[in-house]
Amino acid sequence: MKNTRLALLTGLGLLAATSLRAQSELSSFSIVGRGGVANSFASDYQAIGINPANMARMNNAVVAFSIGEGGVGVSSASLTRSQLSKFLRNSNQTLTKADKLELARAFTSDNTLNFNADVTTVAVSASFPVLGSFAFSNRQRLAGHMALNQNAAEIMFLGQEAPIYANYNPTTSPLITESLAGTQFQGTWYNEFNFAFARRLVTLPLFRLSGGVGYRYIQGVGIVDVRVEPGKIEAYSAMSPLFDIDYGKVVNNTSFNLQERGNGLQPVGKGNGFDLGLAMEAGKMLRASLSVTDLGHMTWEGNLLTASDQKLKKLRSNGVDNYDFLSEATKIFASGTDSVLVYQPSQEHRAELPTKLRAGASLRVTDRLEMGLDVTLPLNEVAGNITSPFVGAGIDFKPNKYIRLSSGVAGGAGYGFALPLGVAFTTNIYEFGVSTRDLPGLLADKNPYASVAAGFVRFRFGEIKD
Repeated sequence: MKNTRLALLTGLGLLAATSLRAQSELSSFSIVGRGGVANSFASDYQAIGINPANMARMNNAVVAFSIGEGGVGVSSASLTRSQLSKFLRNSNQTLTKADKLELARAFTSDNTLNFNADVTTVAVSASFPVLGSFAFSNRQRLAGHMALNQNAAEIMFLGQEAPIYANYNPTTSPLITESLAGTQFQGTWYNEFNFAFARRLVTLPLFRLSGGVGYRYIQGVGIVDVRVEPGKIEAYSAMSPLFDIDYGKVVNNTSFNLQERGNGLQPVGKGNGFDLGLAMEAGKMLRASLSVTDLGHMTWEGNLLTASDQKLKKLRSNGVDNYDFLSEATKIFASGTDSVLVYQPSQEHRAELPTKLRAGASLRVTDRLEMGLDVTLPLNEVAGNITSPFVGAGIDFKPNKYIRLSSGVAGGAGYGFALPLGVAFTTNIYEFGVSTRDLPGLLADKNPYASVAAGFVRFRFGEIKD
């Protein structure tokens, strides 16, 4: 693999498929500042992917647009902050035998490493009398997750010297589903073009109900999805030519749909996704929101490799030998020639999108104070979905008309407890800000969670009225 470090840092989610599974929305600094609480708060184009019905509520902007909002998050339930730092800063440092043993123990976890990143390049929404509200955005969405059982962690760092290879015999070697059960190595990179529409369905003096629908055309830049359970394995990968992977003799196989290097992101998959939502307003204070997001599927066709259950291969290498572990880990678990799996070329693989059920309610106490609750449930177990239900409580407070402070508490979705903080500078026309999903996790050494989201300029004009 050429340019591996650059490619894998660009798409760290391609560890596996936030599964760095994560409650993301990192493209919105205001949502991150509430720890991901968004279902009843999100408005204008920021409602895309959360609940499109929110776009038709009162007090939304008539026109809103942004160029450049995004964020990134990394977490681990087993690694320390100092270990994560070494992977970024000391990537070429050679690992000693003691280092390898220590890291093999640290990487043995059902939640070893999570990563997700969202970048909205451009977004715009507009509301029209009678017609309703419309929105468009382009977003880069990445997610990755690593979970390793003891055998997998020891193989990754010790290679052929891993204890499971003692007295190795290829004819009596255990099956992958026996030896690596509990291992997940996943990641996705999507280039999304989102469209959303909403309009008022019911308008009464103290009650309003809006409905919305969203559609997204998805280009799949890359995916790696390896999930091993007792008696069951899911293992496939499809990587854009952007990653410069050397597929060796596989390219001569007539079943392999080789994608040559060209310009741009060069997708190797495509898909269609849909969002459905309802949003209720009772008086001027209470809001409630219910939606189902990411209905649909992806079809992966380019550079596609798949693997089934088989006897565990013995590595020829000694495993990861420096802190730039991602390239070696990808070779070991994904499509490298020195891999524990034997991959075969394939023509097509269909994968469901990470579907979620989202519900939320908020109370607007005054024009300067709003509080809300959120629940998000994963409806399937696929690459990129959250690993467990997300629950959070968020608050927005404006001490004056130019500053908005956000905070709350949140938990679940593979990240545990979080205490977020966000600061935004606002006027009647534009706002910009910065936030983190978990302030203590940003500073902690044990079980760290680091996330930062920023919005450069978000413009808003006018206000929707009855």
